[in-house]
Amino acid sequence: MIEDVRGRIEFEDQGCGPTLVLVPGSCSTGLAWRPVVKALDGRFRCVTTSLLGYGQTAERRLEDNPSVELEVEILERVIGKASAGAGVHLVGHSFGGAIALLVAMRRRVPIASLTVLEAPVPSILKHCGEDAHYRAFREMTDAYFAGWRGGDRQAIRTMIDFYGGEGTYAAWPERVRAYAVETTPVNMLDWACAYDQPLSPEMLAAIEVPVSVAVGARSHPAICRANGLVAMSIEGATFKTVAGAAHFMISTHPAHVAELIEASVRAARTPGAPKSLVAANGNTDPLSACCCGTTR
Repeated sequence: MIEDVRGRIEFEDQGCGPTLVLVPGSCSTGLAWRPVVKALDGRFRCVTTSLLGYGQTAERRLEDNPSVELEVEILERVIGKASAGAGVHLVGHSFGGAIALLVAMRRRVPIASLTVLEAPVPSILKHCGEDAHYRAFREMTDAYFAGWRGGDRQAIRTMIDFYGGEGTYAAWPERVRAYAVETTPVNMLDWACAYDQPLSPEMLAAIEVPVSVAVGARSHPAICRANGLVAMSIEGATFKTVAGAAHFMISTHPAHVAELIEASVRAARTPGAPKSLVAANGNTDPLSACCCGTTR
């Protein structure tokens, strides 16, 4: 645990080897990485945390001012403690991936590589004129927020099913659904941050570490396109899809995610390795690769 005057920050540390900092998404905690950590089979030192308002990390954002910078700051604290001055391999899933991108853009902490798994970055769609895909995000969140404010305690199923496909929320164990419902107000702050943070190809181009971006082959086209744009914007970034997976791949396809992480670390640790943009199906355009390539 990291003690801070503005509230505690979750910090769990296990194993040895190259250091991974694993950042989960919304409605989740660092425990969500357990299947991936197991698949990595002790080959890495794994540091996990939770974002603001989840797990053991205290909320510090205000409803009328949900600053994304506060999310960035806590992740920088985690990386600072984990790194001991050496670069960590940063891995972010979902909203954790969006925050990891911002941390890499700021360049205030040592990062050796960055792996992003389906970051919700609708603002890059808006910036690039991808109106239909941006509208898909907006329509989903508008319906979700309206349902919650209208008294639907399980309105978050709209967001969960958008990501995982129809019936995903209903198929979750009761305890997982209950945690999603309990943290709905926190998730709404996350979405406010996501929409309020402008993101452009020019901003992403400031990232200088090796980057790997991945989506699920069964994921929503809007999130595939958004993450494809992220990969296109960062020099040398790789773009891959995970066969058979949708958004919640760290739970459903942990072995494939572990392979992605190991490949990213291996590439970053290989002196003089080329940093060409190659999608998993061999196509150099990640937009055309969305939802059709595989990692195997």
